[in-house]
Amino acid sequence: MLPVFRRIGVIISDEPRINEEIRVPQVRLIGPKGEQVGVIATSVALNLAREANLDLVEVAPTAKPPVAKLIDYGKYKYNEKMKAREARRNQTTAEVKEIRFRLKIDDHDFDVKKGHVLRFLNGGDKVKVTIMLRGREQSRPIGGVELLRRLADEVSESGTVEFAPKQEGRNIIMTLAPKGKKIHTQSEQRRRGAESRAERQARQAARLAAKQEVQAQAAAAVNAMQSDQHHKEGSNAEDEN
Repeated sequence: MLPVFRRIGVIISDEPRINEEIRVPQVRLIGPKGEQVGVIATSVALNLAREANLDLVEVAPTAKPPVAKLIDYGKYKYNEKMKAREARRNQTTAEVKEIRFRLKIDDHDFDVKKGHVLRFLNGGDKVKVTIMLRGREQSRPIGGVELLRRLADEVSESGTVEFAPKQEGRNIIMTLAPKGKKIHTQSEQRRRGAESRAERQARQAARLAAKQEVQAQAAAAVNAMQSDQHHKEGSNAEDEN
């Protein structure tokens, strides 16, 4: 049972009241396994908590009377912390990467930057693609739009256009989003490869065992036939004598 430190003054906290912090005369008690105990005096509920080496935790303070439960509060807090950590770990937050192109870009540089875009998309991130217009290029923005459309077409297997090309000041902007397909990580690929090898080895072992069993059965049959033949030959020899 956790020790309780009394609050000094008014402290606003999201933590529930526990043990002696619960000052109401009665509570509706829930047992450690979720069973309904009923409305009892808070002092009695505290005694039950002490006897079970648990904590009395107020879970519904606005109810009349308040609802309290017998739990191991330290363990409860730890489990809640682990759940929150796991939720944060499983939460996928897509970042927005940015790649900048010049309108007059050669094929080699275009392919290099396209590779960066593909890498970001396959990693689950959005990509903001910016065409920087200079000088007279600003009077022909259609060239930048065509370049962005070319890029979108060449990466269409990995991403889709979330925001179509539009001009913002001297630049033309387009945003690509990753397609909703599962990206296999290297560790997952290695795991699947190991599973495939294990399955192949298991099949090979099963075939070998079956082959050995057939061979053993055949050898046993041959031995039986030979034994029977020897027995017959022995019987014939005795009859001749």
